[in-house]
Amino acid sequence: QVQLVESGGGLVQAGGSLRLSCAPSRRTFSAYAMAWFRQAPGKEREFVAAIYWSGDSTYYGDSVEGRFTISRDNAKNTVYLQMNSLKPEDTAVYYCAAQISLRPGYGLRVYDYDYWGQGTQVTVSS
Repeated sequence: QVQLVESGGGLVQAGGSLRLSCAPSRRTFSAYAMAWFRQAPGKEREFVAAIYWSGDSTYYGDSVEGRFTISRDNAKNTVYLQMNSLKPEDTAVYYCAAQISLRPGYGLRVYDYDYWGQGTQVTVSS
């Protein structure tokens, strides 16, 4: 069983930046894609960004396009989410996810992913 470990969350003022990291607990881990989702209290889990290992394709949710950047470090087997120009509405628990079994589409849905991290809290104050 592989665990995904997120880090980098915290409290930041509106307009600030944070960088989240996600790494698997096992070094010999291979995924077709990895993604970030977020969930605010009382709301459904929302797609934030995804990156595919083949071709480096990236996809973003409409609410973060142009502000957030997903990237990966192959040597460290780590995925990052750089979040700039943060807004209070970005406040949520952010989850890392990994797709082990290839699925059609762009990885925008919760059920496109096989493994999930425990989540890291991001709070943006106004």
